[in-house]
Amino acid sequence: MRAAQLLLAAAFLAAMAATALASDPQRLTMQPISLVGSAAAAANGEGPERYSGYFKLNRTYDAHMFFFYFQARVEPESEDTPVVLWMTGGPGCSSELAVFFENGPWNINPDDLSLAETKYGWDVHHHMIFVDQPVNTGFSYSDDDRDRCFDEECVSSDMLDFLQEFFKSVPKLQGRKFFVTGESYAGHYVPAVASRIFHASQSGEAQPPINLQGLAIGNGLTDPAIQYGAYSDYALQNKLIGPLMHQNLKLLYPACKFSLQLCDSLSWDFECLLAVQFCQMTQFSPIMIENFDMNVYDIRKTCDGALCYSEFEVLDRYLNQPDVRKALGVGDREWEACNMDVHGDMMSDWGHNYDVVLPELLTAGIRVMIYVGDQDFICNWVGNRQWVDVLPWHGSDRWPATVEETWVVDGQEAGTVTAVDGLSFVKVAQAGHMVPMDQPKNGLDMITRFTRGEPLATSGPALASAAARSHVRRPPTQQSSAQLLPGAVWQLRRAMPDRQASLTTAGSEE
Repeated sequence: MRAAQLLLAAAFLAAMAATALASDPQRLTMQPISLVGSAAAAANGEGPERYSGYFKLNRTYDAHMFFFYFQARVEPESEDTPVVLWMTGGPGCSSELAVFFENGPWNINPDDLSLAETKYGWDVHHHMIFVDQPVNTGFSYSDDDRDRCFDEECVSSDMLDFLQEFFKSVPKLQGRKFFVTGESYAGHYVPAVASRIFHASQSGEAQPPINLQGLAIGNGLTDPAIQYGAYSDYALQNKLIGPLMHQNLKLLYPACKFSLQLCDSLSWDFECLLAVQFCQMTQFSPIMIENFDMNVYDIRKTCDGALCYSEFEVLDRYLNQPDVRKALGVGDREWEACNMDVHGDMMSDWGHNYDVVLPELLTAGIRVMIYVGDQDFICNWVGNRQWVDVLPWHGSDRWPATVEETWVVDGQEAGTVTAVDGLSFVKVAQAGHMVPMDQPKNGLDMITRFTRGEPLATSGPALASAAARSHVRRPPTQQSSAQLLPGAVWQLRRAMPDRQASLTTAGSEE
């Protein structure tokens, strides 16, 4: 009798589970964007497909990640047209800033809030994905505090979860060349997400595998222990401070560097927060006191507005219109440029170094481009060049002797490039923190050449390096020979001396 009751109960629970599974809403939903006639044009075959949507994250209780997908305007059906993911930094700042002010398809007219199509959006030659992440950034949301992200393992796993479902929902993009890009705090996001995708595709966790070909970081914060020390160097070069202050800041820098290296090796949140605060006070703040009204994103300008650009304020007015919210499918959810709660949650992650995953990716044939506007202070080219110069990768012995060459666009000098094999460093002339906004034409030329494996320099070592890496990295097969154990998790290992990414087989606690 008892056995029969147990069997009946088990059958009932199984039936309930099946019913619940069948009634689950689709995890990823997309709708055509009905702005500027986009939906009508796409339906009539007159324009590219443009969608907005939400994705319900697996690991979470209530998290919904907002995204845009813009089909390439040129040769959208070609299998050679790459897919590019863009992540804005902050942490906690929305990718809508990029969509409407940098490398997206539209600009906003501040007078009447009308939209005009951009000429140099990166969607001209790429299928673009813009994501509001981590959760609670921009239009992404969760009403459950347990869904918050505090580190790159959370960020990268959420992005992998989203991308797998995205490629299932848009199967025609499966197997296309894929690139991970972003700027500012995406100097953390991009390496972590790229490493996560690489390992998941190699191990068989990602189905279908993602054809990762490269990553690009724009004006990124990647190795804080080195980049904090470069504030005084950049400031002296640009006459923001004098030699005496430069000398005084350098005296304090070793303590800053040690505290951040300790953060990276121990990963104690409290120590990491203290290390960042100490470095801010001793390396960054003294320079800002001397230049109190300077726009940290562009030293040619003064800081005007909450994000130092008063022109960004029009985006709040535009996106919070009821008809725009309806067109994007976000309901009555209010948009804000940067969520300071998300920013605060990620502060213990700030001090970590994420260039540690790049040598492994470069060895695997994944190309890496670091590009930096030369007028940016906050993530300046000097600091980025310094960490690139000491990166321990297979081409590091040839890097010091490599000549910096000129990059030309339509007969005009656009900047300089240093390149060896799959690694390139680009200094973009007359651009601040947001290269695609300040130099849209040159920015599109740069990313298009990079994703096509074409050189930025027209002669010399950089051209030879581009020729050597012009082959397309073979995508992982549908069925990898690597075995993924049940409950296996990917982890970033920051502890020295290894300082590399790895796939571990530790059991999941959940």
